[in-house]
Amino acid sequence: MANKYDVIVIGAGPGGMTAALYASRANLKVAMLDRGVYGGQMNNTAEVENYPGFKSILGPDLAEEMFQSSTQFGAEFVYGNVENVTVDEEGTKHVITDEGELVAPVVIIATGSQYRKLGVPGEDEYSGRGVSYCAVCDGAFYRDKPVAVIGGGDSAVEEGMYLANLTSEVNVIHRRDQLRAQKILQDRAFANDKMNFTWDTVVTEIVGDDKKVTGVKLHNKQTGEDSTMDVNGVFIYVGNIPMTEPFKELGITDDAGWILTDDHMQTQVPGIFAVGDVRAKFLRQITTAVGDASIAGQEAFAYIEALEK
Repeated sequence: MANKYDVIVIGAGPGGMTAALYASRANLKVAMLDRGVYGGQMNNTAEVENYPGFKSILGPDLAEEMFQSSTQFGAEFVYGNVENVTVDEEGTKHVITDEGELVAPVVIIATGSQYRKLGVPGEDEYSGRGVSYCAVCDGAFYRDKPVAVIGGGDSAVEEGMYLANLTSEVNVIHRRDQLRAQKILQDRAFANDKMNFTWDTVVTEIVGDDKKVTGVKLHNKQTGEDSTMDVNGVFIYVGNIPMTEPFKELGITDDAGWILTDDHMQTQVPGIFAVGDVRAKFLRQITTAVGDASIAGQEAFAYIEALEK
């Protein structure tokens, strides 16, 4: 037998937790579904400085605060990996997971995105042996050793500065001639003596011995020069891809897989909403996910109210 709810929130990052808070506070029966620990990418973030109410807070601590808030009105946290979502003739949504089926008139998708890979030789081979996508998770393994950070956005610079507190040097390798990160982050990075910058350069291969990474092969796009940089760790931050595979058959994504919504977070399928990083949007931050989700949680209530009239 399927478990019945008023609202099923898929994903328990900042967007999912906020949607669950708003929907459950409206006295709706809410399931907040996730395949792992609540908090999403906040659990991999060393320090959050741009969330109102906190001058600075560790990502896992903010996740815990949000979870306690999101479940205070009865939202149920459910483990499960979503395999498929279908809609029957009556408009009921069926969420199929590896743990069973959940049904509800409303689904709010808050699955976020995952790290994009470079796709170069050695990346998969040395994953967990020198290749990482999370400085907070793995930075301590490279204490007093040189590392490379691939990318030039906010995540690359923020995680690079975190690594600078642990490692002997941080070599930021970027395919452009300037960073894309916020100006305040750039200023801090350029002022850090442990951070070096290699411009107009791409990684062509990650190399190592039988046990670990020993360096990266580089190609300068401007000069055509090839070189090798000796490092013990490679941290990759080259963008994200949406986690929308279970929803492709619903026809709610664009060509790149991001979910399309209107200003009410409504997709083209009535009763299915999307919030946070999984949406096609300009800025993907904790604050924007929370804003999206507050709208979706309230819209879920309005949608169910309309069904009952």
